[in-house]
Amino acid sequence: MSYSILGGLRAAARGMSICMLAVLLFACDQQNINELEEGVSTEADVRQRFGEPEAVWDGADGAQVYEYNRQPAGHRNYMITIGPEGKMAALRQVLTPENFARVQAGMAMEEVRRMLGKPMKITPYALKNEIHHDWRYLDGPNDSDSKIFTVVFDADLRVLSTGSRRDPALDKY
Repeated sequence: MSYSILGGLRAAARGMSICMLAVLLFACDQQNINELEEGVSTEADVRQRFGEPEAVWDGADGAQVYEYNRQPAGHRNYMITIGPEGKMAALRQVLTPENFARVQAGMAMEEVRRMLGKPMKITPYALKNEIHHDWRYLDGPNDSDSKIFTVVFDADLRVLSTGSRRDPALDKY
């Protein structure tokens, strides 16, 4: 078998593995979400179902926001707010076109991270003095609606621009 055919088979297998992982993550997340109720579920309930958060952010009025990242294979990032009384106040999937529209030129990198969660990929472009952060998300009900949202940061870690494009992983099949 030629190297190009083997390389293509490996790439296809890798792509299928990523898709299967994304499906499994979504199925598990959906069950966990269904078992939690805002205002009733406790911090312990959230941790039991989702595990340790990727990051914990200070929220308004003494709340904490737990980040549950599903990148790079998944299409979702969850922010779960735990109120000062220890109850879940909100559970939100944050990789949405509405949230992307809130990312504005001049915003600090940490502000964007707190809003969208950890990106799937960070690419520095030294000659341009830019850093690109990419998040995979769904812009529709199907996996074929997979897109990449990119935020371009300058050398001062401030937003220069944003944009979305079709997920290049879809072109490998």
